[in-house]
Formats: sequence, structure tokens, C-alpha cells
Amino acid sequence: MLYLSILFVGSIIGFLFRKVRVFKKLDKSISYTIWVMLFVFGITIGSNKSLMSSVGDLGFQAFIMAACGVLGSVLAALLAYRFLFNRKKGGEYEK
Repeated sequence: MLYLSILFVGSIIGFLFRKVRVFKKLDKSISYTIWVMLFVFGITIGSNKSLMSSVGDLGFQAFIMAACGVLGSVLAALLAYRFLFNRKKGGEYEK
């Protein structure tokens, strides 16, 4: 709940200050920040001995869960694009 609250407050602040030049420059740094966080996350997982020793046991289940997560994300993105961004000026959907 705390993380969602922080995300919500950050979204509101971003919306209110969207025309401020400093915040516009943050857009470029977000991608780099995500890449660094993923790298650090990978190092943390790789250095965990108990997790790495059980990769063989959990590998197939983890693969299935990851594949379902990716598939769900792709489907949600397609639906969001279809219903939110793919409209004509009159409010009707493009075909």
C-alpha cells in the first residue's frame, strides 16, 4: 500500500509540474535508472547462494510464471492501446 501511495503522489506531482523544464529533463534519466536497478537486482539474485542452489528445482515453474507475466502484460498493453489511444476525433474506434 505504501508503494502505491508513493506512486500515486508522484504521479500527481508530475502532472501538476509537467511544464517545468527541470521535470522534462528527468524523462531521459528514467530509462537509465531502470537499467541500473535491473542490473543491481540481478547482482543481488546472483549473489544469493540459497536462491542460486534451488534454480534447478524452481527453474521450470519460474519460467512458466515469467512467461505468463509477460503474456499478461502484452495483452494488457494491447487492450490499453486499443481502448485509450486508438480513437478517431469523433470518439469512435478506428478499424
